[in-house]
Amino acid sequence: MNIEISDPPPASPVSQPSAAAAASELNALRQDLAGQKDLHLRLAADFENFKRRSRLESETRASAQKESFIVELLPVIDNLERALAVGGASELTPFYQGVAMTLQQLQQLLRQQGVASAEITGQPFDPHQHEALSQGCDPAQPDRAILQVIQRGYRKGTKVLRPAKIIVNNLTAAEPAHHGR
Repeated sequence: MNIEISDPPPASPVSQPSAAAAASELNALRQDLAGQKDLHLRLAADFENFKRRSRLESETRASAQKESFIVELLPVIDNLERALAVGGASELTPFYQGVAMTLQQLQQLLRQQGVASAEITGQPFDPHQHEALSQGCDPAQPDRAILQVIQRGYRKGTKVLRPAKIIVNNLTAAEPAHHGR
């Protein structure tokens, strides 16, 4: 038996467009899949950015509320300090001791929150940290030095929560004025 191999029959006109259509459809599906992948990646990135922004906004809001509460608490501390300043001879009374302990607890709470107040008498005047209420003249102190603190200032890190209200030394006011006559 002799088998003769012949060329495959020519493709019918129906199968050619069908293969081209399948290839075209496959290409369209690949493009659609690539577009969907890109959209998915963009949405995932947008969602991560949204979560990060939300977390930062929440932290910022909580920090601002905490600072606002601390600033509202500062006048209470001022009043306790004033009450202790007029204590004088009654420093041994239980009332005086109670006020002193309350003040110490509040000051400790502020320190735990990173809020600090420094002794600034004699230091140079800084308009970014101090509010000058008045001027004085003390030749024993340098010009523009803080002579007296009227109200204590408070800071948290580098941020001024409340500037110190002070009296600043002005030696130029004590100099006699020279008039050109």
